[in-house]
Amino acid sequence: MPTASDLIKNFKKIKTLPHVAINLSQLISKENSTIKEIENIIKLDPTLVLRVLRLVNSPYYGLRQKVDNISKAVIYIGLENLRNMIVVDALKDLFKDAGDGDIFSREKLWLHCAVVAICGQMIAERIFRKKGEDLFLCGILHDIGMIIEEQAEHDLFISVINAYKPNTKTITDYEKDIIGTDHCLVGNQVIIEWKLPLEVQKGIKDHHKVSPDITPESITGMIQISEYLTGKLQYGIMPNMTVMLSPLLLKHISDNIDEYKVLLKDLPDELSKAKEIYKLD
Repeated sequence: MPTASDLIKNFKKIKTLPHVAINLSQLISKENSTIKEIENIIKLDPTLVLRVLRLVNSPYYGLRQKVDNISKAVIYIGLENLRNMIVVDALKDLFKDAGDGDIFSREKLWLHCAVVAICGQMIAERIFRKKGEDLFLCGILHDIGMIIEEQAEHDLFISVINAYKPNTKTITDYEKDIIGTDHCLVGNQVIIEWKLPLEVQKGIKDHHKVSPDITPESITGMIQISEYLTGKLQYGIMPNMTVMLSPLLLKHISDNIDEYKVLLKDLPDELSKAKEIYKLD
């Protein structure tokens, strides 16, 4: 059976992980990086230059004067928002092309990741009064291991999808039985390679782990809550896919149910805003 490393190697033979996105993500994560260093990497990708300038001059920011300087654009957009935008752009290419089917499709998986990301950011900001950019990043990347499995070991992955039955074992149990590893471990290994924040790495690795040690205010807890709630709204990867939560997280949702109801009511509007910023379609 292939290991997580084997899957990633096989995937890289099919598609190249975006070097500009990786380099920028690593640079933005460094404490001593400068705007000039970031500008120099952005300039290596003309399409990215256009995206950044188009975004900063869009109605969303409502600036009175046009910005035609990358450094100024980065300051207005913010490093973490810029990092997330670049990662989204890179990921969209990985989800393209074939692979759609009756039960599973890359399009459904992409929508699932986007909704979990946006809901996760809302949970961080509204429920816990924390910055939400890392939650968005963790959400948009949490199932990247699944797209790698689907493209690197397609037949085995489809066997997992066909074998899966709700309310029995978790999807990761099926993956370990059939593929030999699971998308959480595969995704975590890729994110370590990208050198993204440690909490984001942990959230991706443990987003299917059921444990009393996972607190609601942790990135892992918030991503699990987001996936659970959006699954109830039928934004799951597959029909009737179940998300298991620890009693601690379920109690937290119950204790704050009124706030979560308002949050979910606002989710479609936030999804529309995110589409404008990140071009999620």
